[in-house]
Amino acid sequence: MRFAPVRFERCFTRIVAPLISTAVLGLSSLTAQAGQVLFYQDFENPTGFRNDGHDVNIYKTVNQLYGSQFTQTYTVETLYLKGSAAFGHGYSDPSGKGGNYAIGMQHNKQDDLLGMAFNVGTNAYLNIKVDISSIDVSGFGCPCLPANGLVPVFRFTLYDNPSGQSGLGSGAVLDALDITGKASPQAVFDWTEAVLPLSAKGSTNGNVILRIDLISGIYGAFDNLQIAASDVAGDVGRVPEPGAFSLAALGLGMLYRRRWLQGKENG
Repeated sequence: MRFAPVRFERCFTRIVAPLISTAVLGLSSLTAQAGQVLFYQDFENPTGFRNDGHDVNIYKTVNQLYGSQFTQTYTVETLYLKGSAAFGHGYSDPSGKGGNYAIGMQHNKQDDLLGMAFNVGTNAYLNIKVDISSIDVSGFGCPCLPANGLVPVFRFTLYDNPSGQSGLGSGAVLDALDITGKASPQAVFDWTEAVLPLSAKGSTNGNVILRIDLISGIYGAFDNLQIAASDVAGDVGRVPEPGAFSLAALGLGMLYRRRWLQGKENG
């Protein structure tokens, strides 16, 4: 059997392009069915990070490093996990989940707080996925923990926020859940992952404020924060992989081109 010569561009337009369109529709359908991701931050790309000593950025706010999403009280540190200054040798992260940076909070000498304003629309839940760990700082008034660390407990509280303004939360409490981590040596991250479904069913108009607060353990860290609005408890949605669609489209194009060339050689 002989194949009539056909330009690759025409084949791509007639066959591969419709396949890609179908793939896009499929991805869009999956996204629509999942929770609406309102916020995702792995804290890997701070803008203007400066090591102020002990592998800590203490003098810049979280917003200065990561954007304008947060309201904070006191310092709320950004910890550098790949340095060599903390405790004279740097931090250790055996699992690697923390990457290069994480957010540190204290609660005894200064009660560090973070607030984030969202609109959940008509969704019943603000779902949170996050990693937490015990950790300490070797300067700026610390170490604060015993050598073997303490168990950290983070509280995530959801407030009604009819005005839609940013803040730390002062309206009616809609829901609150705690995450309990594990004690670890002062300079060692031992991450605990948790998913928290906070009910937003009592919100006035969908506007809410999420408050993050370390309530026990003296000092602790969190990382890999993902927040989604959904009618399904615990549904944190999907964060698209960078370049995933481009790779899929390239793969389809290369597959069809190979088949076309094989047909041409057989002819």
